[in-house]
Amino acid sequence: MSLWLDFVGCEIRYVETPSFGRIRVAEAGPKDAPAILFQHGIGGHLEAYSKNLVPLSDEFRCIAFDYVGHAMSARKPMEYTPPVLAEQVHELMNALGLERAHLSGESLGGWVSGFFAVLYPERTGRVMLNTGAGIPIVSEKGRADLLDLMERSKKAAGMAPTFDIVKHRIEWLIHPKNHHLVTDELVNLRLHYYLMAEGRDVTPQVNRMLPRHDEFLLPLEQIRQETLLLWTRDNPIHDLECAQAAVKRFPNGRLYVMEADGAHWPQYEAPEEFNRVARAFFGGRPF
Repeated sequence: MSLWLDFVGCEIRYVETPSFGRIRVAEAGPKDAPAILFQHGIGGHLEAYSKNLVPLSDEFRCIAFDYVGHAMSARKPMEYTPPVLAEQVHELMNALGLERAHLSGESLGGWVSGFFAVLYPERTGRVMLNTGAGIPIVSEKGRADLLDLMERSKKAAGMAPTFDIVKHRIEWLIHPKNHHLVTDELVNLRLHYYLMAEGRDVTPQVNRMLPRHDEFLLPLEQIRQETLLLWTRDNPIHDLECAQAAVKRFPNGRLYVMEADGAHWPQYEAPEEFNRVARAFFGGRPF
């Protein structure tokens, strides 16, 4: 089944921002409903949330988008850092007429969400760090996983990425038991984005965030919004031990560990469980 069938009911369009140019957006749900901004990982794209927007749109205004430098948003040569991308979120919210929004971010998306919550607390609702980056790596395995990701990302964004190289990169995101989800369509989609001429120079600039991870650690004690760390037992880099250590530093944080098998993409690997927890958390209900 095509992942684009999951987008039936979504509007996909482009929004202009003053500093970051054209941003691709996918949106579902009533304009007057509480908004959730879903944010993808490094080297990713809004299709990471294809299984979440429509199911949650009966209660929320669900918005996913491509970060600048990614997929179909503007590919701008610039210094890419999580605080800079938090400013993109701010401009996008202004362009969409959102005074306030809940934030759900996977990997880089969680990293950016944390900085946004500190920089713009009055515009931030609840925050879900979905296998988020930007928290201290506490294990040797985590450090090894980061080096592995850097190497896979370098190859996938090289001058001549191939189907097999990009598939190898995506499989890093997915638990081995879920590798059936790594379809030819998903691989070819990301390969298409990596092969776009305008991204050849920009993608290496984006990937420079990886070795600078510890330079931009989140100030966890300053994230005062209700925060959920949604984790898996097999998340690479930031393993469960990492999340357990970090959650104690949030003034209003809690940890949820997925019951289903998952790695770095639980919203895609186990969407029914993810959507159930997201619906309850963002709706202010127990789960």
